[in-house]
Amino acid sequence: MLDIKGLHAFYGKSHVLHGVDLQVGPGEIVALLGRNGSGRSTTARAIMGLVDCQGEVLWQGRPIQGCKPFEIAQRGIGYVPENRDIFPGLTVQQNLLLGQKTGQKNPRWSFEDMYTLFPRLRERAQVEAGVLSGGEQQMLTLCRTLMGDPDLLIIDEPTEGLAPKIVELVGGFLQALRARGHSVLLIEQKLTIALQISDRCLVMGHGAIVYQGSPQALRGEAAVRKEWLEV
Repeated sequence: MLDIKGLHAFYGKSHVLHGVDLQVGPGEIVALLGRNGSGRSTTARAIMGLVDCQGEVLWQGRPIQGCKPFEIAQRGIGYVPENRDIFPGLTVQQNLLLGQKTGQKNPRWSFEDMYTLFPRLRERAQVEAGVLSGGEQQMLTLCRTLMGDPDLLIIDEPTEGLAPKIVELVGGFLQALRARGHSVLLIEQKLTIALQISDRCLVMGHGAIVYQGSPQALRGEAAVRKEWLEV
């Protein structure tokens, strides 16, 4: 579905990504791991057309580099940024409504699905998003993106700063996506959740992929974890 070859990205004169190769297949959860500053978030932003980049980004066999972010979203890629970007003055229900893809006859997800995944959102449906807790805001941004019915979700640090119980809910959310055939590119620092739910793990360092393999293989690579992941 997503096929990236030789991706380079820049912030002004700063060269951030150095020839990244990355693939995500149908119904697959791929974890993109690495320390802060390794290039993970820049990779997501480059895919979504938010960063100047060079190389090849193919979505379902067609190039999307040079497309505007809304065009990429319309083609079926959803993006959950690390900073969440909710609309604080709108209610939970209104935020979800804004995420809904218009003109679609048989969407895979409904409001009821969102409230089943995260019952707390049902309780807070008429509350302004700006007064939600950090965990509730994370639930909301995940569900708002899902209301656009994407085939691939790029999710940047969904468990950052969340309590263990909320982390478990996010893990259940990701497994529900896979059960319905969605693909996920999961950008994470927490090795535990990535190893639990991903099909493949990619490790980034200095703007390049330095390791890739199964979660089981990464568990056995103590040297890789020490050099590129552990703080």
